[in-house]
Amino acid sequence: MTVNPCIDSDIRVRVAGNEPQLAAGLADVLIDCVEGGASVSFMAPLPRGKALDFWQRVIASVARGERFLLVAEDGRGEIQGTVQVVLDLPENQPHRCEVAKMLVHRRARRRGIGAALMVAAESAARAAARTLMVLDTVTGADGERLYARLGWQRAGVIPGFALWPHGGRCDTTFFYKVIAAG
Repeated sequence: MTVNPCIDSDIRVRVAGNEPQLAAGLADVLIDCVEGGASVSFMAPLPRGKALDFWQRVIASVARGERFLLVAEDGRGEIQGTVQVVLDLPENQPHRCEVAKMLVHRRARRRGIGAALMVAAESAARAAARTLMVLDTVTGADGERLYARLGWQRAGVIPGFALWPHGGRCDTTFFYKVIAAG
């Protein structure tokens, strides 16, 4: 299912299903982001096997209905970006979801892919009857500006919350967005 077709003439965003063959392309994006300095839970250098294992677990979680996995692909089917909407939360939070691993390959940035992925994530959350979305991002990075531009509300900053992939602590900003149920 295509959620948000054609950011430009070459890119489409879609909800991925249980598609194990996606792991390799997703691993390429994750490795590129970590090499580029993104603080996304992994340290550099990120071994390909570790990246593949991560995505295989994510795809298995998709198969269990615990999350949505959205991918932005070019005309050749190459993955340029991704985001997850995590639905598997404690039973006292059935109205909420978390946005995780919003990643865009460095070669594909500044083309609206991040914004399109976030619009698609919101649509997926709405389809799952979620009315509150939350996420965290590195303070002062491109993601923080993107989320604010898309109407997300800044909840606060935790200093030294995570590490940069090449070492050193970075601050993390938490955001939320209230959406209408679908």
